[in-house]
Amino acid sequence: MEMFWYGPQLGSWGWALGLGSLVFWALLVVAVIALVRLFTGSGQRLLPPYRGDPYGESGPAAAPAAAAPEQILAGRFARGEIDEDEFHQRMAALRAEAAHPGSAATPS
Repeated sequence: MEMFWYGPQLGSWGWALGLGSLVFWALLVVAVIALVRLFTGSGQRLLPPYRGDPYGESGPAAAPAAAAPEQILAGRFARGEIDEDEFHQRMAALRAEAAHPGSAATPS
């Protein structure tokens, strides 16, 4: 009695076995490369480094001069230094100044 793997009995499944082993080895190589890059720290960073709070609160890595006037104003409102009406008035003045840079609208 002849066993089926001693002859050409694979039929149409021969190409699937070859392709399957090729895909397996390709995925294994990609996984190893990904793990090496992950643990060595090489490659691109997925997120930019943290630069502080978006509302003007500065953390240890934040640049103090990089905050926009609207962010500073939002930070003052969040800390309770100014009330809601004053916040909206000053924000409107800042936006008017941004729309017309030469105007005399200055927040007080």
